[in-house]
Amino acid sequence: MELSKEEKRMLLNAARKSIESIFTGEEPPKCDYSKYPSLKKESGAFVTLTENGMLRGCIGYITSDKPLYETVCEAAIHAAQNDPRFEPVRRTELPLIHIEVSVLSEPFPIDNYDDIVLGKHGLIVEEKGRRGLLLPQVPVEYNMNKEQYLEALCQKAGLPSDYWKVKQLNLYAFTADVFSEDELEEK
Repeated sequence: MELSKEEKRMLLNAARKSIESIFTGEEPPKCDYSKYPSLKKESGAFVTLTENGMLRGCIGYITSDKPLYETVCEAAIHAAQNDPRFEPVRRTELPLIHIEVSVLSEPFPIDNYDDIVLGKHGLIVEEKGRRGLLLPQVPVEYNMNKEQYLEALCQKAGLPSDYWKVKQLNLYAFTADVFSEDELEEK
């Protein structure tokens, strides 16, 4: 899905307004889909929150049966309130929170580790009734090689980190259009 700068700004603004709505009691913002039909398309998306460069919350959906705009609004609220790794975001933190949105492609099976392209492919593993997902920007941000990326993915799914060496993983890849408030403010 190709999004314009304006559509990306709308999604980032919608994510921020959705988080603010937790504290104001107002409804999350609505979208005029007649003006922005691409935001009505169903797509998976993740919202990542950082504070002072540190992860503060990240929640999303691999796929969604809702319009992208609504998926981003919902993911933003969950990232701020329901990421089990963190306490809920407090109102006083709002000015410090930076928002990044990742709009996901449809996942596709990947049968060979050599086909994984770092920085391009996000990965999903499904093994032994467990699932783990890492966004494509993770190995770049944490300076991981392919081995470290696969180890982190296994750990995320609750598997031994070297499980990928023992068995070919049931693996899916996806790409993502990733954009943040900081990035769009600079341009």
